[in-house]
Amino acid sequence: MQKDPDNIQKEKDVLDGSQSGGTPSEELFEHHKFVVDKGQEPIRVDRFLVTHIANATRTRIQYTIEAGNVLANGKAVKSNYKVKGGDVLTIVLAFPRKEINILPENIPIDIVYEDADLIVINKKAGMVVHPAYGNYTGTLVNALLYYLTPPQPSQKGKEKHAKILPFGEDLGGVRPGLVHRLDKETSGLMIVAKNELALARLAKEMFDRKISRRYQALVWGEPKEKEGTVNINIGRSLSDRKKMAAFADANHGKIAITHYKVLESFRYVSLIECKLETGRTHQIRVHMKFIGNTIFGDRDYGGDKVLKNSANTTFKQFVEKCFSICHRQALHAKYLSFTHPTTKKLMEFESDLPEDMKTVIEMWRKRD
Repeated sequence: MQKDPDNIQKEKDVLDGSQSGGTPSEELFEHHKFVVDKGQEPIRVDRFLVTHIANATRTRIQYTIEAGNVLANGKAVKSNYKVKGGDVLTIVLAFPRKEINILPENIPIDIVYEDADLIVINKKAGMVVHPAYGNYTGTLVNALLYYLTPPQPSQKGKEKHAKILPFGEDLGGVRPGLVHRLDKETSGLMIVAKNELALARLAKEMFDRKISRRYQALVWGEPKEKEGTVNINIGRSLSDRKKMAAFADANHGKIAITHYKVLESFRYVSLIECKLETGRTHQIRVHMKFIGNTIFGDRDYGGDKVLKNSANTTFKQFVEKCFSICHRQALHAKYLSFTHPTTKKLMEFESDLPEDMKTVIEMWRKRD
C-alpha cells in the first residue's frame, strides 16, 4: 500500500496556534477523517492508519485505538478491525512528542496531585510551557523531564541530568505528555499525562469538551451583561501573526466559545469567571477584548494601559502601582475537572489566586 494513495478522501483538523513565549497551541491533538474508497481491500485498521498518518507509529496507533479514539462509521473499533471500502474513519490523536532535544532542568514545580498516570500542576506566571524558538530552557517541560528522569547509577555524584533528552523519550516507563497548555503569563492548573494510554484518553476527553476549566480574571470595565457567552471565531491576526484575533465572519478562524459571569465589580474594573467550552489560543484574552473588557495588564491586547478615567492623575498613579505589582495579564486557571483515564473517577481541583492577583484585587476593592 502506498503512503499517500489516491483511493481515500482525507480531512485533517489540527488545533493549532501559538502562545506568548513562542510555544505552540493549547490543544495538543489532531482530528483525522478518512473516507475509504470503494476499491479498498480489507486491511487491519492499525496498519491502515500507520500507513496514512505521518509520524504515527504502530504502538502510538494501538494506544489510540485502546483509548477508544478510533471510530469506524461512528463506532469505536479494536486494532484487528478490517477497514473496507466505504468506511468512514475518524481519529483523535495526540501529537507526537519527539520534536526537539530538551535539557532536563532542576526547576521547582508546584505539584497538586500525582499518580501513575498523570500529574496536575499549578503553573506559576512567567513560565513557558513548551520549549520553542527563543525559549529552549526554563520551561515546564524542562522541569518535568528533570522531575521524571530516573537517576542513573553511572552518574552518582555528578549532575544526573546532563544528558539532553528528546521530549517523549521513554523515561523508565514514563512518557510525559501535555494535555493542554497555558500562556506564559497565565497561572494555574494544568494536566500532564505520564504514559501514552493516559495521554490518548485525556486527549479524547479534551476533544469531546468534557474537561472542565474555569478561570478568574480581572478585566477593564463592567461587562454589559452580568453573565453571558461569547461565541466568536478566533484565528491568527491578519495584521500581527504573533497575536490572535476575533472574527465575526465564520469563514475566518475557528469556533471559540467562552461563558463568563461577573463575580465582583469595582466601577472601573471587574473580577470575572470564565468557563471554556473550546480551547483556542489566547481565547479568554481575545474574547474579553472583543466585548470591550480587555484583561487587566494584558500587554498583547492593550490591557496594560489606563483604559478608564485616564485624565485623573491620582487614578493613573493607582493603576500604575497595580501594574507594578501584577506585571502580567491578570488571568488564572482556577478550577479543573476531568475523568481519570484509568479509574474513571471524577477528578476535581481548585487553585487559590496567586498573590499578585489577590493583592491587586484587594487594592481595587478598598478603593471602590
